[in-house]
Parts: sequence; structure tokens; C-alpha cells
Amino acid sequence: MKTFNKKVFNVTYSVFAICSCLAFGKLCSYFAPILPSSLYGLITFTLTLHFRLFDADKIKSTVVWCIKHMAVCFVPAGVGIVNHLELVRQFGLAIVSITFVTTFILLTLVGLIYQRYAVSEE
Repeated sequence: MKTFNKKVFNVTYSVFAICSCLAFGKLCSYFAPILPSSLYGLITFTLTLHFRLFDADKIKSTVVWCIKHMAVCFVPAGVGIVNHLELVRQFGLAIVSITFVTTFILLTLVGLIYQRYAVSEE
């Protein structure tokens, strides 16, 4: 029974941590609509874990469970692809090409910006 109470506490703690960061992200997005609120929430969640405002050990099991079951979120995308299979057949090469080219451009730009603005550790 003690283990069950600990798991319930950890899940409650995790849900509170994630929801409070998402709520703060919504607030940030309202006042500074530069980024999506979910991205603000993710940044806030990362910072709270980094600065140990939330205990990562208590959150870990819930996050691992969410990642393990993340495929459920992608089922609608798979169904959409199957429903529009003819479009994928017709434009599949273009979709794949655009995906690779834009990914390459994005990674290159991020790398160049990081190299330019990163503080050297020397």
C-alpha cells in the first residue's frame, strides 16, 4: 500500500509540475506572442528541472510512461496518411525532398548561429 501511495503522489506531483509549466507558458504567450505557449511551457519545464525547482526523480516515472505511450498520439497522423494515400503516391518524392532539404537548412542555420554566439569554454 505504501508503494501505491508513493506512485499516486509522484503522478500527482508530475501532473502538477507539467500543468503549471504549461499554464505559465500560456501566460508568457499571452504577454509575448513570439513563440507558441507549449514551447514556453517546455522551456519553463526544462528550467525548473535544471534549477531543481521540481524534483526530477519524482517526475521521471510519469515522463517515461508518457514517452512509452506516445505512439497513440501519432495514430491520427498515420490514419490521415492512409486516407490520402493517393496524394502521398503522387507527391511522395516532393514531400520527402522538401523534408530533407528544410531539415538540412534548419540544422545548418542552428549550427552556424551556435558557433557564432557560443561563448568559448577556453
